[in-house]
Amino acid sequence: MNRKTLVLPAVVGLLAPVLVACGSTDGGSGGGDAIVVGTTDQFVAGEDAPAPLDPAYAYDTGAWNVLRQTLQTLMHAPRGGGEPVPDAAESCLFTDTVSESYRCKLRSGLKFADGTPVTAEDVKFSIQRVLDIDADNGTAALLSNIDTIETKGDNEIIFHLATPDATFPYKLSTPAAGIVSKEKYDGKKLREGFQVDGSGPYTMKTETDGDKVSRVVFTKNPNYTGDLKLKNDKVVLRSFADAESMGKALESGDIDLMTRAMAPEQIKEMLENPKEGIELTEMPGLEIRYLAFDTSDPAVKNKAVRQAIASLVDRGQIAGEVYGTTAEPLYSLIPKSISAHTNSFYNKYGEPSSKKAAALLDDAGIDTPVQLTLHYTTDHYGEGTVKEFEALRDQLNASKLFDVKVEGTEWSKFRPAQKRGDYAVYGLGWFPDFPDPDNYTAPFLGEGNFLNSPYVSDKARELIPQSRRDVDRTAASPAFKEIQDIVADDVPVLPLWQGKQYVAARDGVSGVEWALNSSSDLQLWELSRGES
Repeated sequence: MNRKTLVLPAVVGLLAPVLVACGSTDGGSGGGDAIVVGTTDQFVAGEDAPAPLDPAYAYDTGAWNVLRQTLQTLMHAPRGGGEPVPDAAESCLFTDTVSESYRCKLRSGLKFADGTPVTAEDVKFSIQRVLDIDADNGTAALLSNIDTIETKGDNEIIFHLATPDATFPYKLSTPAAGIVSKEKYDGKKLREGFQVDGSGPYTMKTETDGDKVSRVVFTKNPNYTGDLKLKNDKVVLRSFADAESMGKALESGDIDLMTRAMAPEQIKEMLENPKEGIELTEMPGLEIRYLAFDTSDPAVKNKAVRQAIASLVDRGQIAGEVYGTTAEPLYSLIPKSISAHTNSFYNKYGEPSSKKAAALLDDAGIDTPVQLTLHYTTDHYGEGTVKEFEALRDQLNASKLFDVKVEGTEWSKFRPAQKRGDYAVYGLGWFPDFPDPDNYTAPFLGEGNFLNSPYVSDKARELIPQSRRDVDRTAASPAFKEIQDIVADDVPVLPLWQGKQYVAARDGVSGVEWALNSSSDLQLWELSRGES
């Protein structure tokens, strides 16, 4: 294996949740024309999440990366990141000076995969449907600033916003704004199961094993009209139980490429002991990991408990010993590579200190040791997660101020339990929906947020819409600095680290360097057979 480091254009702003793939026997390097991509993401339908691939519900990177292949949006992120450009739209622009009215004109000849025309009414139906269903996954919050949607004829649509929002074009590029047909989707109810129908670059078919997807086959959509140029006719996503089995499939030629989530030890081995015929590509990434708190839970309701944890956590040890070169410590919700980042947590708490933590607890009259359980998901963020939480447990317990246990749960049960408020403290990852600091703050602090958190900061909720008024996003930096300082003081969430992303591929696959953009958007249309 050879190693290649890719430097893509810098991206200013944003965040975003994880990569997915499901499998097929159609190919790999050993045969067939389909390019086969492996992932450890799991797609599971159950009582708590019966519609994991409905754009009105889906709000994780794995599901979104399926939707990006099959649903078309008015705008889309360019291959290397940056400001969105038209896809289903021919053009989009603000028609006022305060970013409250956004008008799009559709491309001519747009069709769904079944050949029926895509009209402005379909766009209105699709986005209004997300708002009307308002699923508890937090998806609708991305579009909640829409006041009314107006159509003019079949090819023009105008979004009237409740408040100014310069980030709105980014939101229209997310799968939450994916265009669906009222013939296939109910306007008031989620579509259960795994089928997705749209006007995107591919059609899809899934195969399942019980309630889990075993593979997704993406086939070029002959009716696609948009900005993307497809370099293949078929791609198969194959889901693996763990990184080890995914890696073995790559070595044997059963798959052509693997991405999220490779194990830290696996990446280390690939870097130190390259194997002939396999190349590891490092790409810029905007992933962050954090602890979150149910601030209404008696165990952590007093912010002194949360502040004491912030005083004790040694991010450097976790990043270095658990993740090695693939992660670095993070002291803010907004990662270093995004404009407006400040080291708010380091500025407030400095280096890990038992003395400082003890003083915080003592001043608040908190009896020690504080008993807590830290919850994490076993199958969503990769194999380093369990070691990360064991390290967190050991750090907190070593202070004698806490008595901590850790408990892992599979994602299909973890996420519903977290949203219900079953966990006082839990770990999650975030992959930006779009590249702007707004997307590292609003989804955690805004009304109807992704975490379903009871935490409310009136000041933060005042600053978030204020920051959206600035078309020049650097002008919003003072507002974001204040938000970061509020988070460091109240600790509704505790940022831990930010990561890089890697793709490993067999020789003979080209376009690997564009398989993911910096927001972890999977771009399967970039892959083709040929020298990498």
